[in-house]
Amino acid sequence: MIEHGIGVPQQKVIILDFGSQYTQLIARRIREQKVYAEIVPFYKSAKEIAAENPAAIVLSGGPSSIYERNAPQLQEEIFALNVPILGICYGLCALAKHFGGKIESAARREYGRAIIEIKKKSALFKSLKKKETVWMSHGDKVIVPPRNFDIIASSENAEIAAIENAHRKIYGVQFHPEVYHTVNGQQIIKNFLFEICKLTPSWTMESFIESSIDAIRKEVGNGTVLLGLSGGVDSSVTAMLLQRAIGDRLYCVFVNNGLLRKNEPEKVIERFKRHTKLNLIYVDASKRFLSLLKGVDDPEKKRRIIGREFINVFLKEARKLGRFDFLAQGTLYPDVIESVSTKGPSDTIKSHHNRVPEVLKLIKSGKVIEPLKELFKDEVRELGLALGMSEELVYRHPFPGPGLAVRIVGEVTPHRIKILQEADDILVEEIKFAGLYRSLWQVFAVFLPVRSVGVMGDKRTYENVIAIRAVTSVDAMTADWAYLPEELLRRISNRIINEVKGINRVVLDISSKPPSTIEWE
Repeated sequence: MIEHGIGVPQQKVIILDFGSQYTQLIARRIREQKVYAEIVPFYKSAKEIAAENPAAIVLSGGPSSIYERNAPQLQEEIFALNVPILGICYGLCALAKHFGGKIESAARREYGRAIIEIKKKSALFKSLKKKETVWMSHGDKVIVPPRNFDIIASSENAEIAAIENAHRKIYGVQFHPEVYHTVNGQQIIKNFLFEICKLTPSWTMESFIESSIDAIRKEVGNGTVLLGLSGGVDSSVTAMLLQRAIGDRLYCVFVNNGLLRKNEPEKVIERFKRHTKLNLIYVDASKRFLSLLKGVDDPEKKRRIIGREFINVFLKEARKLGRFDFLAQGTLYPDVIESVSTKGPSDTIKSHHNRVPEVLKLIKSGKVIEPLKELFKDEVRELGLALGMSEELVYRHPFPGPGLAVRIVGEVTPHRIKILQEADDILVEEIKFAGLYRSLWQVFAVFLPVRSVGVMGDKRTYENVIAIRAVTSVDAMTADWAYLPEELLRRISNRIINEVKGINRVVLDISSKPPSTIEWE
């Protein structure tokens, strides 16, 4: 089974996850400096961590109070590795407690922007101003630093906002340098990596491709791989990477589940069958999927049904091939993080169709290859370009694995699918015509099972609602709703209401993530 071997260089930073929803952002910020970072749960044994040969360790934040019963604690053996360590928020408290400092619950919890004042010259704060804007998110705070640690920064609500033991290269900060709201957070991370750890920026997509191909060949041997190809960015990049590694021993199954964009099946077949040498197998299972979804309105049930049926279709096609050694998926890091806590104690947000029990069972048995599962979306796009794929395909907006099923609130029916396909097609066409497609992370329509009164041609109508969702983001872990010009919104609304039978009202979703998710279900 390929867990952490694909594309992983010898020089790496290990992030111990204590449950923060920001943990994945730490990995992103480090990778942006061309240094590989990998997240592991805080309870991973020191022996296993030592076997990873880390160049440095970062301790993430987390939702617990350090003095709570069963609160995550540090292992003494971690410090025997003699590598630089940076503790962030909860990681700071864990360091302070371990070395004999004192922590208490803050009289006033601190969430949001704060100003820190740098008290002492430190390699961690090289090139920073005396006062810096940072992002705080904590309830506990250190009130007495550990012995042999210096206070290097303070804030109004946290006298000890950062500490260091420069001799042992151990540092801790109360704030979150990994979030964009910490103005010079990336500089702090750069200082840790290059001034303190003395690492070199050597992790590139070219090196990822080379090491990934080696790892895939070693794992697959002479076997065959079956990949579910949706035509989206993730599965397409996975296909190109696998094809480069094992050639015609890759079989791509494109399943029409009846939940795709308008004319998507024809476009995918055209793109991959005529313009690449992929072994493409087309399966029209739309009636099968829609039959299973009949009467189902719960989002989690929809996802599980679709995930199970994908596996059933794959296995059926595999039996036709006569040989099937591995299933491949275009799973990305956010899919893993949001689905289930496989890396640490983070809360489950929603299930992904490629993380249903049937898939997890295959993963556990070592029968699943997921070469992109440690990558974020922008890294996958960079990989696609490095593999020679077209910008048009690489920069396609993300499309959910369960397809339009999670963009139809409530029961999925052929009638609702048809309406949504037409509305979504108009929306995307207008966004592209306005030249805004590349500036948005996602834009799509949502079918709402809400009927409202309208007037068309002097006649009363009682029809459904379409919601427009447009967001900007870097990695889909957080997102802001996107401002769309009034004239564009007017044109989109008029076209949908006039051209899509069954819709008499269009609304705009102006919620960010968090607290909302990008998709509605």
